[in-house]
Amino acid sequence: MGAVVSCVQAIFRTIGNCIMAVVHAIGAALTAIINGIVALFDIIISCLTCGRGGTRRRGMRTRTHYHTSRV
Repeated sequence: MGAVVSCVQAIFRTIGNCIMAVVHAIGAALTAIINGIVALFDIIISCLTCGRGGTRRRGMRTRTHYHTSRV
């Protein structure tokens, strides 16, 4: 009788491990998708603001004016 109980426990433990593996895989996939969306928005915002968005302040760029002579 003890062998039957042990076998049933092992079956339920295996089923539980399989369910948890599926849940972890779904969580990892959702995390990857969300990270991808965040990175995409980061690129779009950085492009629209010329890289000056948020608190990431880069060195101020000075414009160089080129004068052409009239000949």
